[in-house]
Amino acid sequence: MNRELDLRKTVYELCRDDPEIMEIMKELGFDNIASPGMLKTAGRFMTIPKGAAMKGIPMDRIKETFAGKGYVILE
Repeated sequence: MNRELDLRKTVYELCRDDPEIMEIMKELGFDNIASPGMLKTAGRFMTIPKGAAMKGIPMDRIKETFAGKGYVILE
């Protein structure tokens, strides 16, 4: 069964539902996501596309990485 990455959900919701997402995001350059304070504050309103825009991380790279790890991307 494939796992889903819903890009409309907040980072907090995604990481709560699937903790592996946090590890993949750290690999992609979202270093601050590992901080519990950051996840519980900014993570409650931040989506991956918003965070990618702020960090300058291409969405294509994010989608390819998650797809390569067995995720189905929902937009």
